[in-house]
Amino acid sequence: LLTGAYAFRQSGTGILPGDAKMIIAPGHDTIPAVLKRAGYTTGVVGKWHLGLGEKSKPIDWNGEITPGPREVGFDYSFIMAATADRVPCVYVENRRVVGLDPADPIKVSYRKPFPGLPTGTTDRESLVMDWSHGHNNAVINGIGRIGFMEGGKSAIWDDDEMEQTFVRQAISFIEKSKDQPFFLYFATNDIHVPRVPNKQFVGKTDMGPRGDAIAQFDASTGQLVATLERLGLMENTLIVLSSDNGPVLDDGYKDEAATRIGDHKPAGPLRAGKYSRFEGGTRMPFITCWKGRITPGVSDALVSQVDLLASFAALAGQEFDRAEVIDSENHLAALLGESKQGRDSLVEYAGGVALREGDWKFIPPGPCQDKLGPWTRVKVGAPGLLFNLADDPGETKDLAASHPDKLKQMAEKLEAIKSGKETARR
Repeated sequence: LLTGAYAFRQSGTGILPGDAKMIIAPGHDTIPAVLKRAGYTTGVVGKWHLGLGEKSKPIDWNGEITPGPREVGFDYSFIMAATADRVPCVYVENRRVVGLDPADPIKVSYRKPFPGLPTGTTDRESLVMDWSHGHNNAVINGIGRIGFMEGGKSAIWDDDEMEQTFVRQAISFIEKSKDQPFFLYFATNDIHVPRVPNKQFVGKTDMGPRGDAIAQFDASTGQLVATLERLGLMENTLIVLSSDNGPVLDDGYKDEAATRIGDHKPAGPLRAGKYSRFEGGTRMPFITCWKGRITPGVSDALVSQVDLLASFAALAGQEFDRAEVIDSENHLAALLGESKQGRDSLVEYAGGVALREGDWKFIPPGPCQDKLGPWTRVKVGAPGLLFNLADDPGETKDLAASHPDKLKQMAEKLEAIKSGKETARR
């Protein structure tokens, strides 16, 4: 989303630990870097999970943490280092941990526990939210996490206040930036695990913490939109709302997500969910809003988050380094609802790659997550799977045998894209 390049092009872009080094090179062209050249103030609030610090040395959580968001184009940042289920469970504002007591320094390890501290295994009976898989290392606020942490007690976040903390920071950024162009990347933690909605949303739905967290996300989005309306900015602001993967129920904690779901299908007619190359894992909700500019409706144009950089650059009248922004295509007209034409093809990535080309979908051989859950895999054998999504959105009818030429053509195209021989042209 930020770099305009498919994640598979760089090693180390899987699910990072909380002490990972930054995976975007300082100075790399990014959305905020490009918009800064057009005079925009840029900010990021929320979930970062792109690593922090230099590759050559450990992160010093008790001093200035650099490189980070500022080195890739953000003027202001208020983030968590990774995700809410990973240590360190603290906020980082503009290179420094928020509320840290120097007399109680933070130590982080993803290899071994710190002596004398509880873990999700040794102190399981005392947890306020039990784990189902993983998530049994350090215990922070009564919840098992991934990785181990010692110290920093005054800086530890409150899980049930997290969303409002991020919303307040986002609103503050908007208010301070309202008199000039600005770009805000608001990476909400909802509905990532552990799902700990604020007390005002507990019981808001009959779907347990997962449903309540979705309701909280909806409300926080509404708060940001209301801020834009209050400041008279709606007619001059493009809003893009999207997700980072398909739905997931049990993602490491026993929060009743699977038992409360009933007969509801979070991915609708699509196959599988998070972690999967099937459409349920890779086809995202994607909403654009610009009051007075975008006419409400539904578009079938094929676009990707990777296209936001080139599209925003076009909107702001900026150039960018095509050698770095290798995959981004300018589809501003599609985003604004002015054209029904989007991408000709799109690489989907979830533990492996797949190729969309119009209504056709090709999944090459290899393991592939199936069903709505992270641990159900199918092995895709040679020559791969081929589906026509117009007729079969649920990817149930493999057409590889009946359309060998199409499969061959798409397999070759995917390899050309992966090798860099075929890149963005728009």
